[in-house]
Parts: sequence; C-alpha cells; structure tokens
Amino acid sequence: MSIVALPSLRETIAAAESAFIDHFNAPAEFVVAAPGRVNLIGEHIDYCDGYVMPFALPVYAVFAAAVVPGRRTIVFSAGGDFTDVEVNLDEPIEPVDGCWGNYAKGVLAGFLARGIEIPDGFDLCLASDVPLGAGLSSSAAIEVSFATLLEAITGTTLGKKEKALLCQKAEHDYANVPCGIMDQFASAFGEEGKLVLIDCMKEEAELVPFERDDLTVLISNTKVSHQLSDGGYAKRRHQTEVALKATGKPSWRGVTMTDIDAVQSELGDEVYRRARHVVTETARTLDAAKALENGEMETLGKLMYESHDSLRDDFEVSCSELDVLVAAAKELGADKGVIGARMTGGGFGGSTVTLCRTDAAEEVANFLAERYKVETGIDAQIMAARPSQGALVYKGA
Repeated sequence: MSIVALPSLRETIAAAESAFIDHFNAPAEFVVAAPGRVNLIGEHIDYCDGYVMPFALPVYAVFAAAVVPGRRTIVFSAGGDFTDVEVNLDEPIEPVDGCWGNYAKGVLAGFLARGIEIPDGFDLCLASDVPLGAGLSSSAAIEVSFATLLEAITGTTLGKKEKALLCQKAEHDYANVPCGIMDQFASAFGEEGKLVLIDCMKEEAELVPFERDDLTVLISNTKVSHQLSDGGYAKRRHQTEVALKATGKPSWRGVTMTDIDAVQSELGDEVYRRARHVVTETARTLDAAKALENGEMETLGKLMYESHDSLRDDFEVSCSELDVLVAAAKELGADKGVIGARMTGGGFGGSTVTLCRTDAAEEVANFLAERYKVETGIDAQIMAARPSQGALVYKGA
C-alpha cells in the first residue's frame, strides 16, 4: 500500500500537549492549529496579481502554550533536533540565520507593530505533521498557527485576510522568502470540502465547492528538498518584475500575450518565457475553476498538464523527479482513473499533485511509487487528501 496514513488532527494535538507537559512540566492552556496547503493549479503567479486555487491539507502545525505571568520572555520548543528559541519581549525582535523560530518571530513582530500588547511571556511547543521541504507550505502553517495562538492569548481577533497578510510579511522579513499570498491565505481561509480561489491582486478569497467523494487528490512528495531562500525563487520573482516594467502596465492583470510579444526582443528569451508563464497560468487557473464548476474533468486535467509543462519549460522550476511523477500519471491516463497531474509549490523539488478517481487512487499511487523508485531510487511519500479545515483554536480563550 503506497498511500501513507496521515495522523488525525486530534493525534497531532495530543502530541503537542504531551510534548508541552514533558518539556515544561505543566499542562497547556492554549492549543491552536493551522494546516499546510496544496495548490491544485496557479503556480508562481500569486506575486503577479494572478489567480490561484489551493486548498488546506489535513496536515497541521499545532502549538500548545501556557502564559507565565510576570515573565517577559517567550520560550519556543519544537523538540527533536531543534534547539529551543528564546525571545525577550522588551528587546528588538531579530531573525537569526537558519533558525526555525524566525517564522514565529516575524509574526510576533507583526503583532507588536500593530500595537497589540503582550503583557506576559509564555512557553510553547510545536508539533507538526506538515512534511518539511515538500512544497506543502510547512512555513505558512507555522506562521498562521502562531498568529492564531497570539490572537487567543491576547484576546485579539484579526480578520483572516489581515492575519494572512501579517504572516506573509513575516516570511518576507524574517525568512527572506519573497512569497506571494497563496500559502497563508489557504491556511487561514481553508474549509472542509472547499477549494480557495484567491484573487491575488484584490487579495480576496472565494470558496469553491469540492464536495466530491468520487475524486481524490494524491500528493506525491519527491523527498527532494528545496530552499526557497537560496535565490531561485527570488530570481524568478525579479524576472517577472522586469517583464512587467517592460510592458508599461501597472499590473499583470492587464497584460496579454500581445503585450509580451511586443517586448520580446527587449526581454530576451528567458524573461520572455517567465512572462509567458504568468499570463497563461493566470488564464489556466480561471479556466480550471470554470471546468470544475461545470464538471468538465477532461478539460481540468488538460489544464493541469499544461500548467506543469509551463512550469517546467517556461518558468523552469521543475526538476527531473517531479517530471517523472507527472509523466507516470499521464501515462496511466483517464482510462486508469487519472484526471490530471502537475508539480505544486515553489518547485526545485517538493511534490506533485495528481487528481484521480477515488476508486482508482490506490492503484494510481502504487504505480506512481513503483515508477518513481525505478527511475530515481527514492521512495516517494504519497498522501491522499481532500480540502480540510483551516486555522482554528482548539483550546483557550
């Protein structure tokens, strides 16, 4: 059986509460959770005023915490090989290179910048079953979960949009990743049985029904990790900015292929292809939402494959491992239950997403795992998922 069994949210919560007791010798007062996400379609265009269509995964970053009255420090624990992180609330909040706590530090800085008072320090433990380096947004899950914890502790309620944008800024400023809004929006806005169609120009989210027991999404983790702060992601974002400037348009929302073709010689081949991806991927995402609404699965699958081809050839963020999994899914085809497949996430490794019939999911997963092992020598981690609940407070005010 190639599909891995995922822990339930309750099991992850129990792990966080148990870790807190073990580490701090007291029960937790607050428990919060926020999910990772997978993107069905719309990649690398959330920072280009595009449309994206992710959903919240049933894997979560959970924080268990307790306030320590009169103390002005926060102690973060993630267990395992991660060193505890301590933050003094009376000193400037500064990131530290390579520190896992930077994501939470950035969120904390965002709350303090808003004038939200945090009168006492607290202890907290993190338990997360969002795979690291899999392109499933483990960082956004931590950020949104910690923001939800700060809401609970301070009695503050940010809107979902404000919370997501605060977390996005935290990733920019404290993790040095110039991400768009998709990851944090999906984690904050996600609901069971709903995709999150995000208008990244207006910064608005619309829930799209996906209450279909006959369809399953397989997420195949290549086990090839990527570092989004190593320059590849930032370079491509810069290239899209160069291309937009060349068109003379204020936003990608008004750019067409005619506009891009008109400045092709100025852009050069590589930047031209980056721009072509932005324009065509935005159109594909809207077409995919329409196809899903109309039950046009063949069209949806075609759009998913086209998205992968564009990410591979025009945006050049795929890799051989991702390509193997998408090619294997395409080889099976509709007759064997596969509707479509593509890479998902930032790229340079990570995961693919395969939409298939539920009754064929196990056979599809087995085929993907076997082919991937033969081609790469690596055992893929394959999860089956449907849209799940976004950020929530499980325990506490």
